[in-house]
Amino acid sequence: MRESLSEKVIAQIGKAPELYHRLVLIVAPSGSGKTAALQDVATRTGAPLLNLNLELSRRMLDLTERQRALQLPRLLDEVVGRDDPVVLLDNIEILFDVALEQDPLRLLQGISRNRTIVAAWNGTLRNGYLIYATPEHPEYQRYPSRQLVVVCQDLPSGPGAAQTGGTA
Repeated sequence: MRESLSEKVIAQIGKAPELYHRLVLIVAPSGSGKTAALQDVATRTGAPLLNLNLELSRRMLDLTERQRALQLPRLLDEVVGRDDPVVLLDNIEILFDVALEQDPLRLLQGISRNRTIVAAWNGTLRNGYLIYATPEHPEYQRYPSRQLVVVCQDLPSGPGAAQTGGTA
């Protein structure tokens, strides 16, 4: 029997405190069930599920473009909060906005030092790289996956169901 995406995520949440960056990425294309998995994980663990686009947009409404870029790391930390040991993030596309001049993965890693962050990543894992968008798209990002904890829906259950390349 295949393990569900939410079960894979919950298993990785249990292992995350051993890691330097307690970041778990659910990697799959848009419309593939990441949100439903996060909702199930939230129900089963009691962890808060945040719509990052909505929460950050609210906080940046009155800021200039330059202020948004400068204050985004602080605002992200504020949105995630300090009280919950596990926080689930959906709709993280705002982090990739070119105008904000940020490294989305580094931002997520930064907030995952003292709490476990599970984030839905609209993209793919291909040839050892975590990819967001296509090369011709302005928001394109490509990262080596060897230091990341990645859960993919299309991986078989059992060993290798969540790919990790070690810890940073």
